Amino acid sequence: MRTTRIEWTDRTWNPVTGCTKLSTGCTHCYAETMAHRLKAMGVAKYANGFIPTMHEDALGEPLKWRQPHTIFVCSMADLFHESVSFDFIDRVMNTIQQTEHHRYQILTKRAARMEDYFTQSVIPENVWLGVTVEAIEAKSRIDSLRGLPASVHFLSCEPLIEDLGKLDLSGIDWVIVGGESGVQARPMKPEWVRSIMNQTEEQKAAFFFKQWGTWGSDGVKRNKKANGKALDGKIIQMMPELAMR
Repeated sequence: MRTTRIEWTDRTWNPVTGCTKLSTGCTHCYAETMAHRLKAMGVAKYANGFIPTMHEDALGEPLKWRQPHTIFVCSMADLFHESVSFDFIDRVMNTIQQTEHHRYQILTKRAARMEDYFTQSVIPENVWLGVTVEAIEAKSRIDSLRGLPASVHFLSCEPLIEDLGKLDLSGIDWVIVGGESGVQARPMKPEWVRSIMNQTEEQKAAFFFKQWGTWGSDGVKRNKKANGKALDGKIIQMMPELAMR
């Protein structure tokens, strides 16, 4: 059963909450806004707001989920944030290894630290690894990801801030693209999205268009639901197992 609004997963698990800004995609962080809101509501897990916090009591949550799930790990954090010890990440991986019936999606902006960790540790077979590539400055993260022996490699180009230009998608199975939401959201141009989609088709990666966000394909600012998720009149939301490899 789906328990999240994130369309490319069906459950979230947050053994870590909180983060710090690293690159341009972090400017209007949805997780930061949500964490402060939850703190104001008195939710104990967010007593520290958006300060990076490890939650030992959350480590065993997936063990209780009997039905198989696709689980986004740390939707409210970055598992590879510098304040998260490798020892704690080991414990996260231990839970993952104990729950082979689930598949886990781990997304980071800290690709180099992820690479450092997995040069010392085995990547569980039920783990998909991804990096955020929201702007040209973040494209170097792809090389760190590509060299890791994960079952699925994916990119999240969300929020897409600019035209990424030419992409080397060798070894990449899945690319998610989406526009920014919120009062201060930056617009995403249709030609940027089409460029990525065309490159996924050429290089045999699955393409998932999540949403336009606050700015529509027509350049008009409105509610993100009104702007929808159709690209040139079509809903295109492929998953990596559909990639033509």
